[in-house]
Formats: sequence, C-alpha cells, structure tokens
Amino acid sequence: MLKRSGHRTRRREHRTRLRPGTLLLALAGLLVICVAAIVAGSGDLGWHRVLAEIWAQLTGTLSPLSEREAAIVWELRVPRVLLAGIVGAALAGAGATFQGVFRNPLADPYLLGAAAGAGMAATLVMVLAPAVTTWFVGPVPLAAFAGALGGVGLSWMLGRSAGGSGTATLLLAGVAVTAFLTAVQTFVQQLNTDTLKQVYTWTLGGLNVSGWRDVWLALPYVAAAAVVLCGSARLLDVLALGDAEAASLGVRPGLLRLVLLGAASLATAAAVAVSGLIGFVGIVVPHVVRLLVGASYRVIVPLSLVGGAGFLIVADYVARTAMPGELPLGVVTAFAGAPFFALVLRTSKGRAT
Repeated sequence: MLKRSGHRTRRREHRTRLRPGTLLLALAGLLVICVAAIVAGSGDLGWHRVLAEIWAQLTGTLSPLSEREAAIVWELRVPRVLLAGIVGAALAGAGATFQGVFRNPLADPYLLGAAAGAGMAATLVMVLAPAVTTWFVGPVPLAAFAGALGGVGLSWMLGRSAGGSGTATLLLAGVAVTAFLTAVQTFVQQLNTDTLKQVYTWTLGGLNVSGWRDVWLALPYVAAAAVVLCGSARLLDVLALGDAEAASLGVRPGLLRLVLLGAASLATAAAVAVSGLIGFVGIVVPHVVRLLVGASYRVIVPLSLVGGAGFLIVADYVARTAMPGELPLGVVTAFAGAPFFALVLRTSKGRAT
C-alpha cells in the first residue's frame, strides 16, 4: 500500500514539473514562428533570399540582398518580430500570474489598473506635450510605462488602506482605480477632441512604428520580471491551497502576492509602453497552456511566456498582411480572443451547474 502511494506521489510530482523536452519543443516552435514572420512581409523579398541573408549574417558570408532590402529585414522586420515576442511573453506571463494570485481563470494583466493608468498618462502627454523627436525614448511610451505602474500602485495602496492585501480587497481596489483613471482620461479627451484619433489609435495597440529602441526599452524589464515569475511559479501552486495552508508551509502569502503582482505589473507596464493596449493575450494563452499541459503553475508560467510570444508574433503578422492597410493589433487579438473568452465562460458555467 505504501509502495503504491509512493508511485502515485512520484507520478503527480512528475506531472507538475516542466519536462525539458516540452520546453525545447515550445522554444523550437517559437523559433520557427519568428523565422517565418521575418521571411514573410508586405514587400516580397523572396523567402529563400531572406533565409540566405539570415545565414549570411550568422556566418559572415556574402549577402544576397541589396542594402535597401537588408535594411527592410534588419531595421523593420526583425525588431518588430522581436518586440511582438517580448510583448506577447510579458502579457501572457503576467496573465498566468494574475490568474494564480487571484485564483480566477478570467483575470488578466490589466486587472489592477495598469491599462487605465497607461491610457490616462499617454492621453495627457498627447494633449499637453508637444511632439518630441530628439529623445531616445518618446514621451508617450515613458508616460504609459509610468502610468501603468502608477495605476497598480494606487490599487495596492487603496487595498492596503481598506484593510489588507487579500485578493478580494485588491480586486475591488483595482476596479475603483480603473473607473477613476478612465474617467480622468475621458474628461481630458472631451476637452481636446483634436487628439481623439491619436489616442484611439494608441488604445487599439500596434507595433507599426516599432524599432530597435522599443526592443531595448522593454526587454530589460520583461526579462527581469520573467525571471521572478518563473522562479516563483511553484509558490503559486502553494498559494492555491489557501493562505492558511501556505503559511503553514512557510510561505508568507502577503509578501508573495506583492512580489508576484509587482513583477507581473512591471512586465505589463513595459509591454503597454511600447505597444499600447492589447487585450486577450493574458487570458487566451494561459488557458490554452492549461488545457494542454495541466494546472500546475510550474508549467503554466514558463510555457505561457513562450506561447504568448508566439501568439502575438502570429497576430502581428496577420495585422500587417491581412489587408492593404494595416489592422490595429488589438483588433486581431480581440477577433481571436473574444470567442475563446466566451467559450471559457460557457465552460465555467457548465462546470458550476
């Protein structure tokens, strides 16, 4: 009997660990998606010539592309694909973390006011600040980054002042802060209707003006957040047992939530700063990963980072090639995410009844 129980325990532990083969397969799939997105584009350079250019850069051999064609590949396509991967990984990893912390499969990275804070700050800059072209990073991304972190900080302080750092209190604080910041943004827009189109375009999200500066702006924050989230993923499984059980196992639930939500919010802020508001990535990708590999966050968090990168690279490819005029990236992710969201709601309802 004890031997059979030990076998069951080992099998359960094996299922909750990320197998190296699974991670390597996911990374290989992401690499294929990246190369395919770089090869394909609105300007037909020939897929074999683009592959030859990539090989030439890796080996130092003669490039088959002209200087102008090489600039299209390395100054337009490559940074855009990399940035889409960074943003997708940030949003999906943050979404998985929020779902674990709040024990809610419908939680998303914008739950604590990150989107509202970024939108309000970006709107204020578009209205009040003149166009700045001499800065290394434009004022709108900087404002969006600060606004996203500010929105989350306000939610956290309001939750603490209301009596604690429990998930229900934080959730209600996030709703209140989001409503207030959205009202401020709407008021500013009504006073300055000439900027409505610019604000609306930013709100729908996109990477059409991205470059290497945006990659270097977002990468350090997303990379640091990813390390924290992956390193703390197993503690999310402990947190799922409840605060009392987690405390009995030596985990401090309040401090753990602060660290996890801080890292996830940092990743979200970095993503919002360079891409605007892109919805559904943080809901769709963790759910797909959960359906494929199980419910352990030791597996869900790292695979969500990889899956989110691949998902947004594909979505961005559709956005820039589906029509003669480029679609907003947020529209593409909504087309894919809204039906999935409805399916999740229907499934959850069926299980509840």
